Amino acid sequence: MSLKTMEPNPAWDADSYPEVVETFGNLGDDAVVRVWGGDWCGDCRSQLPDFAAAMDAAGVENVEQYPVDREDGEKVGEKVAEYDVTLIPTVVVERDGEELARFEERETREAAVYLADELSD
Repeated sequence: MSLKTMEPNPAWDADSYPEVVETFGNLGDDAVVRVWGGDWCGDCRSQLPDFAAAMDAAGVENVEQYPVDREDGEKVGEKVAEYDVTLIPTVVVERDGEELARFEERETREAAVYLADELSD
């Protein structure tokens, strides 16, 4: 299942974010980018289209999408408990089961920029 919010923003300008594109482009095929979000979520609607555009620009193909719903104020969905997802959007970058970086809704920078900085450290 996929998220409408993960349809790439055609206005996102890869030339303005060369470090982001390079960092994600160098991740390799063994990395997995996991994205939890909800099409009903305002933060997801505002952040994930740019993130999806960044993944496209970097040629990242291994992006897994997990739609999240709300039940009694709790987030529910595939792998929500396993990855301790309490805020959306949440994006986890991992390799061989090891978490390399995590973005959660409360971060103040764009998801792709935040994660690229985390992955570069």
